Amino acid sequence: MGRREVRYLFIFKDMATKKTQSKTARNTRTRVTHEFPALFDDNSEVLLLGSIPSPKSREQGFYYGHPQNRFWKVFASVLNEPLPATIDEKKAMLLKHHIALWDVLDSCTIIGASDTSIENVVPNDIASLLAKTKIKHIFCTGATAHKLYEKYCEAATGIKAVKLPSTSPANCAVKFEKLVEAYKIILSV
Repeated sequence: MGRREVRYLFIFKDMATKKTQSKTARNTRTRVTHEFPALFDDNSEVLLLGSIPSPKSREQGFYYGHPQNRFWKVFASVLNEPLPATIDEKKAMLLKHHIALWDVLDSCTIIGASDTSIENVVPNDIASLLAKTKIKHIFCTGATAHKLYEKYCEAATGIKAVKLPSTSPANCAVKFEKLVEAYKIILSV
């Protein structure tokens, strides 16, 4: 075997090792704690709840940070606003329309971004947020968030939440146009 072949063999082996390590890391259950505050102000009337921030959202320090998540594109369309590019623009767009944003969970164990793997949950104190605002309507951005809200928060808030389809890239079966139609319910409250 020549030097060039040996070099390529080592490069290939190194790439395979990194890929295996990356896959193993994605399949490891980790304890995740919510790292950024709820988005709301005194005029908030509607609360949108996810489950827990994804790894990409935690990297960015704000909600729905995965580049393939359609949340911000859906809301720009529903609210007839330009697509926000920065965190400040995202905050301003929602607050302008009296929409608050948070997650059901303060912490949990999870594998990667898989909501179906969520265990050992500690819910956020949604009732205390409601006491500081005019919020009377709650919408959950996916089935897991809705299930967790019903189990851990609904009794304390006294508000039934509406389940909306997830904007996650994992829910690619729901087309963008269908998401926009579903999320327009927020405008009717």
